[in-house]
Amino acid sequence: MDKLSIDTDIILGTELMDIHALIPHEEIITSRKEQKKEKFKKKDPISFSTILVCNKSNVIIDGHHRYTALKELGFQKIPVTRIHYFSNKIITDENDSIPKSEIIKNAKNNNLFTPKSTCHLIYCNSQKKWFPMKTISTIYKIDQKRNTL
Repeated sequence: MDKLSIDTDIILGTELMDIHALIPHEEIITSRKEQKKEKFKKKDPISFSTILVCNKSNVIIDGHHRYTALKELGFQKIPVTRIHYFSNKIITDENDSIPKSEIIKNAKNNNLFTPKSTCHLIYCNSQKKWFPMKTISTIYKIDQKRNTL
């Protein structure tokens, strides 16, 4: 696959963030979260994709199962990629059926959507089509024994 060409103002950077500052917008599927936890427990260091977060609200856009698994494993800081969520190059699903403002508002009010309600997509300029948001995550390694990158 060719490299994705994404508008440069969408990805604002990757950083370590206090896990308690992140706000989920969807419930999780327990069995999927448990699979992530077991996978993480078996390896040290662990590698995973960063959690995608709205830069203005700290709402999680992609990575709820990874976030919950890491939180339950006791991680205090996790790597996130901050994005300009309100870009018109990001949609909430193929039909852009849920307004982004509703997702943020519900998350802040702890009114979570059902698991996998959203399937955020990002537009690739060079290929002129939409791709899953996870494709813009960065792979990170964390040393579990020291809880460090």
